[in-house]
Amino acid sequence: MRSKRTIDQATPQDADYFIWDDELPGFGLRVFTSGRRSYVVQYRAKGRTRRFTIGTHGLWTPETARRQARVLLGRIAQGENPAEQRELDHRAVTIKELWERYMADAKAGLILGKKQRPKKASTIYTDEGRIKRHIFPLLGTRRVNDLTIADVTQFMRDIAPGKTKGDMKTRRRGRATIRGGMGTGRRTVGFLGALLTYAREAGIIESNPAHDIRKAADQKRTRRLSEDEYRLLGKLLAKALADDQLSTSAKITRLLALTGCRRGEILNLTWSEVDTGNSCLRLHDTKEGTSVLSHALLRQAGAGSPLWSVARGLARNVEAYRAYLARADAPPQGGA
Repeated sequence: MRSKRTIDQATPQDADYFIWDDELPGFGLRVFTSGRRSYVVQYRAKGRTRRFTIGTHGLWTPETARRQARVLLGRIAQGENPAEQRELDHRAVTIKELWERYMADAKAGLILGKKQRPKKASTIYTDEGRIKRHIFPLLGTRRVNDLTIADVTQFMRDIAPGKTKGDMKTRRRGRATIRGGMGTGRRTVGFLGALLTYAREAGIIESNPAHDIRKAADQKRTRRLSEDEYRLLGKLLAKALADDQLSTSAKITRLLALTGCRRGEILNLTWSEVDTGNSCLRLHDTKEGTSVLSHALLRQAGAGSPLWSVARGLARNVEAYRAYLARADAPPQGGA
């Protein structure tokens, strides 16, 4: 296999066949039954004969293909396996494909969150928002095994000044205003790290490039209502209680203020969680797991008080309470 003329004269036969080079062992030309011709390198790795296709005759000349074959054979002599690497590259998943696998496992209860419990539906919804609003636009088409620490760091820096800012439809009547910011970048990189940990545990990557990323410190909320502000809140709630259109919302707000519960904990409150005998709420499924809320204000209120009437009413009428919250949110506004 010395000249282009020799190769051009090679005619197709009933089966594929090879013409091997006289000067460079392992380098040859494969002639297909269709008449197509491709330059190849053949070698052994891990006890198997492997072939790597360099390219099609016509796009490659014998001289350029031979030079490329010398490079490949040199890498093979040092322990590389180009055919295997190409197969891995073809099978490599993108961030978007990885997310689809992750979501399927999360919804099946196979992704564990805090305290080694399956992620809650609300957490999965938040994760979905982060990936659709920030990760997909910047990294969605990138292959997982190509990501580096530098890529993840740049990703966080792009979110901070608002590179992904915009307006996105969420639910049927909802919109989300996406602003970015350092906090959003930090939280999104935190979730990206969890997604890449999932990839590492699945054998897709060997290490997680989101680990050891330097992130801005959390800005914890320290603002609390003062005594005077609580008095003002009480007066406003008392006024609202006298208004038939606002009375239910006022009762809900009062319950949240006096118990310190998260909104979702009250939203999903059930009758079995209201313990009037011991003046406490026994929450089965909170962000931190099972929780018993026993507050001095609850004990002072006592069974039969207006506070307990609200709690018992909400526990019996979960759907009605959710409807009130939905109306209070209309039109919903979402942050980043």
